[in-house]
Amino acid sequence: MSATSRRSVPVPTGWFALLLVLAAVPIALLRGETWLLVLVVVVVLLLVGAADALAAVAPHAIDVMREFPASVTVGESAEITWRVANRSDRTAAVTVADSLWPSFAATRRRASFTLRPGTQHRFGAHITPQRRGRFPFGAVTVRTVGPLRLVARQATRDVPGTMAVMPAYPSRDLLRSRLRIPLESGVRSVRTRGTGTEFDQLREYRPGDDFRKVDWAATARQPHAVVRDYRAERNQHVVALLDNGRIMAGTVGATPRVEHAMDAVLGLTQVATKIGDNVGLLTFDSQVRGIVPARNSKAQFARVAEAMYLLDPALDESAYKTAFNSAAARFRRRSLFVVFTDLVETVVDDSLLPALAALTRTHLVMVAAVRDPDVTDWASQVDHAAASDVFRSAAAVAAIGARERTMARLREAGAVVVDARPGDLAVDVVDQYLELKTKGRL
Repeated sequence: MSATSRRSVPVPTGWFALLLVLAAVPIALLRGETWLLVLVVVVVLLLVGAADALAAVAPHAIDVMREFPASVTVGESAEITWRVANRSDRTAAVTVADSLWPSFAATRRRASFTLRPGTQHRFGAHITPQRRGRFPFGAVTVRTVGPLRLVARQATRDVPGTMAVMPAYPSRDLLRSRLRIPLESGVRSVRTRGTGTEFDQLREYRPGDDFRKVDWAATARQPHAVVRDYRAERNQHVVALLDNGRIMAGTVGATPRVEHAMDAVLGLTQVATKIGDNVGLLTFDSQVRGIVPARNSKAQFARVAEAMYLLDPALDESAYKTAFNSAAARFRRRSLFVVFTDLVETVVDDSLLPALAALTRTHLVMVAAVRDPDVTDWASQVDHAAASDVFRSAAAVAAIGARERTMARLREAGAVVVDARPGDLAVDVVDQYLELKTKGRL
């Protein structure tokens, strides 16, 4: 990785400061005019320091390369490695410090070591990014110390590079265990047997099976009853519509609503592609921000994550009509549209519901949101220590009532509604999606 070096500067070390103190003590104890002695001591120390600095290996003779993954996920650990090489013909005492982003929570960002001529040294650090986005790497400082360790030579250079931190996906393990499929390996597809519409296989009748599934022609040739098994159709379209407007900036459980939604989008994408459906994405706030075409491939999960990792909630009202019209025009085949937003009564009544008809005329629509458990707790609070607790409980009851009315109006408009607790949104959305498929509603 190329680096742009800057001119080195001398930097006194702690040993030089200690030497100054030790020299100043006897001078201070002497009586009479000591200015000449002071001048001599200062000149000698400066000459010794200059000689020590000249004897140090020039920082530009020390190469620094940074190795890191192109992308990581919020909350997951990764490793950054530095390779430092000595191109000079002398042994160098080196300290390397990197200006890493604080949100990386790096275990270290500097190291000191000795490098013989023509050798390399590697050291690393573990990082656990706490914030998503694109993070360019900055300057690396190289310091070399002279043989007397009195003065160092220091230079800062630009070692370019950029790391992409993708949205957190905390529901990955939960979805994998719940669906009992190897989500990473893709060894087999999910088969959701039951009331699907695509024939899967013939099997022996078991107690509890629906008699309408009995295949009488096959049963006539067997000594036992045979039933038909069905599974959900494949190659259907699922499109996530991610609201990134003002109402998604609020936090639930110390996490912005949009982060909960991104977790659910990733879970839906991974499960739907595994069972053979095409998944797309449209992100919007006051305008459409990005569109990922509906596809079924191993790379689709990465495409969806990449389309979301730079998004920050815009402090504007969401343009549902613009987003829904764009989605209907772009995804013409009948699809399941999953709208990730919040169920604010005024916003839904004034903006979302009037725009919903653009989708419900042809497509199946699911509206998914995460609810605040604190509001539920306040509404159910019985013992009130102060008058403010009473008012808070009353406000919570009113908020829950407004939310229930909002969900009822959305269902009347033809939408399926998922209102989940924090941490459950991804699983609840996936469960609802699988249920819609097995019932043949897509």
